[in-house]
Amino acid sequence: MRARPGSGASRRLSRWIPAITAPIAIGVAVVVVPMQANAAVDLPDLTPAELLEFAAASDVDALSGTVEQTSELGLPDLSGLTGTMGGGAGGSGGFGSGGGPGGPGASDEAGDAASATDLDDLISLATGTHTARVYLDGMNARLQVLDDLAERNVYVTEDGAWIYDSREQAATHVTVDRAAVDALKAEAEADAEAHADAARDRLEAELGTPLPTPDEVLDQALARLDETTEVSVGTDARVAGREVYELVLEPRDADTLIGEISVAVDGETGVALAASVTARGADEPAFSVAFTEVAFDAPDASVFEFTPPEGTAVTEHEVPVPTLAELEQMKAEHDGDDGETSDRMPRAEVIGEGWSTVVVLPMAASGADVMAGLDPEASALLATLTEPVDGGRILQTSLATVLFTDDGRVLAGAVTADRLLDAATSGR
Repeated sequence: MRARPGSGASRRLSRWIPAITAPIAIGVAVVVVPMQANAAVDLPDLTPAELLEFAAASDVDALSGTVEQTSELGLPDLSGLTGTMGGGAGGSGGFGSGGGPGGPGASDEAGDAASATDLDDLISLATGTHTARVYLDGMNARLQVLDDLAERNVYVTEDGAWIYDSREQAATHVTVDRAAVDALKAEAEADAEAHADAARDRLEAELGTPLPTPDEVLDQALARLDETTEVSVGTDARVAGREVYELVLEPRDADTLIGEISVAVDGETGVALAASVTARGADEPAFSVAFTEVAFDAPDASVFEFTPPEGTAVTEHEVPVPTLAELEQMKAEHDGDDGETSDRMPRAEVIGEGWSTVVVLPMAASGADVMAGLDPEASALLATLTEPVDGGRILQTSLATVLFTDDGRVLAGAVTADRLLDAATSGR
């Protein structure tokens, strides 16, 4: 986001973006793709537990490939909102291009332009099709998103990260004090080792039995999962020209919008190459991301190197590294938070569990109507996406629902509208 921290646009955007992006995040959290069934594919039979164990044991740390993502969330036509709110056409601020000239003295108009571009990015993610290249080699990674006549890149190495947007001619360089990170890691490992035996003894005393083995943990997890989800191994298929297993999850919950999740697991490496999230009652996935080609060789080292092109506006950002004592103090302060408002994002509350979980975000401490305080662009987007209901406004997609209540709360989940309305009223 290019709006600088503390700007008017930044504060306004921070209030409504989490709710608007909730259905997107739920879809993105599960990588999706339709698979190509092929009668010639006949991998050795595996049970669901064996397939999960096989995937968990994958040790692939190098690959490159092309990924395609398409969203069909059932949203209305939003094309009229993109490119008309003051942002750049097809903008890319949400990708984190990280700002440009101006700094602390820049005007709110610049932040508002960034806000408008972020709206374009959100709409594009929710309704468009995208292609990206992915590169991985140990600690080095690169994501290259290919836009029309432009591209966006994220480079991650041990030395830090670069986030570059060619359309905006802007880059953010994120660095971290490696010595401080190593010191924190060593301190945490020493602390964990010092308390490990005592923790094990305490847990075994509470359980009355020795701690479970990894196999027993997997069996217990599957047993709990089976209470809410039917887990099965589907039809062998091909993804990106490779033979894959299909792991199928079907919720046993009438309140969820998700009908099926299908994950494609590479039959040789155990890497998850694809999956699909299909809404209840639908025949086609609502959100899809697919490897269309993939190779498990280490990419050339040059693909992870980046030097800002001439004319690029570069923002430097160093991530502070706390000590272990500071981390423990922050945790204690967080646990002891009395719920008073602050400049930080409001803390979310979780209602329910499993597939019908609802997340509640206190959006406005004043209890103001959800539309109050939004800038015109955000208000226009919200009005387009939502419809009025008793007590607020609701956004419905094929995979998720978001409720904006009149008292300022935001409720979201991969659930029906009735489930959200009931949670808003009952708190359960």
